Amino acid sequence: MAARLADRALCIGPNSPSGSYLRGDLLLHACLASGCDALHPGYGFLSERASFARDCEQAGIRFIGPTPESIEAMGDKSNARTIAAKAGVPVVPGCDLLNDVDHARTIGTAIGYPLLLKARAGGGGRGMRIVEHPQDIESAYHQASNEAKSAFGDGTLYAERYVRRGRHIEVQVLGDGNGKVLHLYERDCTTQRRHQKLIEEAPSPALTAEIRQDMLEAALNLARRVNYRGAGTVEFLFDSETQEFFFLEMNTRIQVEHPVTEILTGIDLVEQQIRIAATGSLELEQENIVCRGHAIECRINAEDPSKGFLPSPGRIKAWKAPHGQDIRIDTHCCAGDMVVPFYDSLLAKLIVGGETRADAIDKLWNCLQAFEVDGIQTTIPFHLKAISHAAFRSGKITTRWIEEHGLTSSH
Repeated sequence: MAARLADRALCIGPNSPSGSYLRGDLLLHACLASGCDALHPGYGFLSERASFARDCEQAGIRFIGPTPESIEAMGDKSNARTIAAKAGVPVVPGCDLLNDVDHARTIGTAIGYPLLLKARAGGGGRGMRIVEHPQDIESAYHQASNEAKSAFGDGTLYAERYVRRGRHIEVQVLGDGNGKVLHLYERDCTTQRRHQKLIEEAPSPALTAEIRQDMLEAALNLARRVNYRGAGTVEFLFDSETQEFFFLEMNTRIQVEHPVTEILTGIDLVEQQIRIAATGSLELEQENIVCRGHAIECRINAEDPSKGFLPSPGRIKAWKAPHGQDIRIDTHCCAGDMVVPFYDSLLAKLIVGGETRADAIDKLWNCLQAFEVDGIQTTIPFHLKAISHAAFRSGKITTRWIEEHGLTSSH
């Protein structure tokens, strides 16, 4: 659909990402050949690669995103922890860099178990292992390191205390690259499967007004520390038991779930990205950013929940999405389209707004019931089950509640 809607579309290579969307030289050639003066990197592929942002600048193409320096500072997760700590942002007790298995054992003894091993250059749950007992540290270390090296080309790990009753809460920020930074409140991304977000909502039902304000200020302090430009997200781990929050990472790009914030605030984040890149200024003021009501997003993927979320490529025979007031569908699909196996399985994002959280959940349930897709399997049945669950309705969930309540099974 993006190619159909564009004024001009260029072929940049084969369907394999390694031969096309991950080839910065081909993308820059397309930019220069078409005469464009700016490039929006989206939220995947090269969007957080500092070298690509630098190549764009050197080619005279405006990169609609942060500076290469900011991307580098936040891209190395252990370095990001150090920067966050210097900015006064709470970090999970742990170690910024592990030298080897013996070092991991020492850290485990010092901060206790369960221990979480994480890839320095990672994201999306890859290169991550929970270690419950000291005798499991060696195998977990090698598994995480090998997975990280395969996924990111870097097998270096760091360690953190594992929070059992954790929530994943992130703060949306905007900066002009000249010291001015603003927040657009938080999003709660706690509903996950294997560290992959499934449902996002805002505001978070878990935060008090005082904790929310502290978290927003922490995000702004970090953004100022790296002189942030454009749209970014500071992610936190919130411990439901102790009511503490800790810095996880900063995503130096627009997020898949950004429409949740757009519905609540009425501010178009992509428009703001483009304006900042074009003018170098941020015209919004913090006092004018108001959060109204509640918003929830479901990611509709081409996966079969009854078969362990097995990918479900194929041709879409029917596609009928819901519509109405405070209902938004972000998609690239329509009837007749072929879902190919080469890219992420995301088909659409269904976002709804309501006066209260209960209103939003009810509206979302009705929308999911009305969403018709035929020809392939989707995660719509899973979402109906998830948002109907008492745990979700009450808002008392953790990042592991999907697995704990057996919602990933076919029964």
